[in-house]
Amino acid sequence: MTSVIDVNESNFQQEVLERSRTLPVVVDFWAEWCGPCRQLGPVLEREVLARDGAVVLAKLDVDASPGLSRTFAVQGIPAVKAFRDERVVAEFVGAAPPASVKKFIDELAPSESDALVAAGDEDSLRRALALEPGRADAAVELARLLHARGEPDEALALVADVAGSFAADGLGARIRLERAGEPDLATAFAALDAGDQARALELLLEAFGDADGARDDLRRVVVGVLDELGVEHPLAREYRRRLASSLY
Repeated sequence: MTSVIDVNESNFQQEVLERSRTLPVVVDFWAEWCGPCRQLGPVLEREVLARDGAVVLAKLDVDASPGLSRTFAVQGIPAVKAFRDERVVAEFVGAAPPASVKKFIDELAPSESDALVAAGDEDSLRRALALEPGRADAAVELARLLHARGEPDEALALVADVAGSFAADGLGARIRLERAGEPDLATAFAALDAGDQARALELLLEAFGDADGARDDLRRVVVGVLDELGVEHPLAREYRRRLASSLY
């Protein structure tokens, strides 16, 4: 795939907007008569080509495509706009220095460890953690794989090294609860593994009455589930309220 392309009003939809669903696309709004454009263009190309296809540079001549310039409110050139999922997610105007251009592209292009986490297999996750020790998403996903195949010790060690992750705290708490066996949470965890978060949360909250010294780990498991659901999920809103009632 070519990393540097020319675009115009006839192919912008396909080459920029549709392509941005899978890769970040940087659009360079330029013109032949623009001196700063000629300075910035090679810098953009160099940085994009260095990413080996992780990001695309689309060069758009504003004189040839005035409609697109109006659509995206280009008032001065060079203007650089980065698209992801058909939206402008970052932009700057003017011939930025090379270091600033590099930083701009770095923030758009996925890192090697990002790609490894996205792959999601055990080897990739281990490599991601070698590159970024303590990376939460890699550690949690790897710990889940290990836990699922019956290796709780390594799974627990992985999440213990992660700071500030509700998912890691929740998985670690689950492993400790499973080892303790009290209260009996096998049905709740089976529902969670089956993707039935509503059933799992209901059973977990019911267990608070018999939890005794396990209440804090139970809370961590519930908070981990709620965090994975997301703040706006209806279940998360309901069970945050119910969790507070159970605790206080």
